[in-house]
Amino acid sequence: MADIDGAVREGRRERKRRQTRERIETTALKLFLARGFDSTTIEDITEAADVSKRSFFDYFPSKEDVVAAWQDGFAGELIAAVAAQPVDAPLVDVIETAINAALRATISDPQHLAIAILIRDTPALRARDQLKYAKLERKLTEALHARSSGAEGERLRLSVLAAAVVSMLRIGGERWNGAQNDLPLEEFASGMFHELWAALADLGVLARRHTSAR
Repeated sequence: MADIDGAVREGRRERKRRQTRERIETTALKLFLARGFDSTTIEDITEAADVSKRSFFDYFPSKEDVVAAWQDGFAGELIAAVAAQPVDAPLVDVIETAINAALRATISDPQHLAIAILIRDTPALRARDQLKYAKLERKLTEALHARSSGAEGERLRLSVLAAAVVSMLRIGGERWNGAQNDLPLEEFASGMFHELWAALADLGVLARRHTSAR
């Protein structure tokens, strides 16, 4: 019984921590959108979320980390979607299906576009924004490697592939945010994938020619 009670207490404690973190994040994002990132202070956030400054810093080292935590949602959705694909699914299908699933989950957030614009228009966030791609690349590599035979020699190939896919996401995001798009997002993503696979195929041909000529 003591073990059960301890587990219940631990479960409640973790649930309370999660709820507090979510309340801080949700409150901060609302204030950033309403007042602007630079005009919102940590004191504004803690007062609106009804937490102490110490509690804020227990979860987020800075205001920028609140936005970074929101962005991590895409990585979480992507990794979960990769793991959910059938074991025998072709690698290209796994990547396309997983990214489309993550994109659908992300854009289902009604704040998504507003936060994307906030990041684009705030220098501090725009500079920090590039870090998410490095993190996403590492996580995608690990997720793909977990589906593979596990051979260490495969990691380099999957790392290169993950880097190419994440670069496509970065370029696609810049295109999407920089112009009015009448296409549905999945159709836009399909076009980006078509360009990516075609580019990799062309580079493969050039690489084989180069190797044969040596």
